[in-house]
Amino acid sequence: MDKAVTRMIKEIASILEGQIYGTWLYGSAVFDDFRPGWSDIDFVVLVNEPISEKQAERLLMLRQNMLKKEPDNMYYRSFEGVIANVNEYRSQAFQRLVYWGTSGQRITDRYTPDPFSLFELAKYGKRVYGDKEWILSAPDNEELVAAVREHYDCIRKYAVETDESIYSCGWLLDIARCIYTLRNGDVISKTQAGLWAIGEHLFSDEAPLRKTIEIRKSPLLYKNREEIRQWLKGLGPVVQSYADVLEQELINV
Repeated sequence: MDKAVTRMIKEIASILEGQIYGTWLYGSAVFDDFRPGWSDIDFVVLVNEPISEKQAERLLMLRQNMLKKEPDNMYYRSFEGVIANVNEYRSQAFQRLVYWGTSGQRITDRYTPDPFSLFELAKYGKRVYGDKEWILSAPDNEELVAAVREHYDCIRKYAVETDESIYSCGWLLDIARCIYTLRNGDVISKTQAGLWAIGEHLFSDEAPLRKTIEIRKSPLLYKNREEIRQWLKGLGPVVQSYADVLEQELINV
């Protein structure tokens, strides 16, 4: 993964003509929880100068272009993040930025980083290019609690039913991590959150969470197994029962 990160930054720097203020990784890549077949390589690239339209167009499909050149390098498809001007990012008022996400990429003037990401960047972000410190302070506890409430609402809305994707069981890890954040005012990796939740006996039925952790550790071994796909497809009620526990935690905040 480190070689892919170095190669990606080199390509981005070339397109931006060396005007990079700094580049940071966060998320599973920093928490030593990156799992091929599940995880993303989360990053932020901040640029000294405004990004031109021509530069943005070249950056837009960079992941795919690099993958065409090196089709066996599975890491390129995993990069997710933003490339933006440092002053625009600081003010959260953008003229132009490039966003890479799970479902695609776009050039946009709108982007709102979630508080969990900002917290990770401020407290645990790994600088991989440049000598500048991260530019924004970590969200306070009130902001983290609000983010957990918003995530809880998403779980209630979108995870009533689940599909065959391995990300369906990821809802259980998300819930565990939300409870960890509420109790500790901190953020940890998804795998560690699941293990912590089991150690704390947060959920009456721990078997689904234990199974999720095993899938998380080796997702490529499980994603094409028919019995796993059927199990994932029926996880909606389990996710909602875990969300009941998160709801009680929020009530007690």
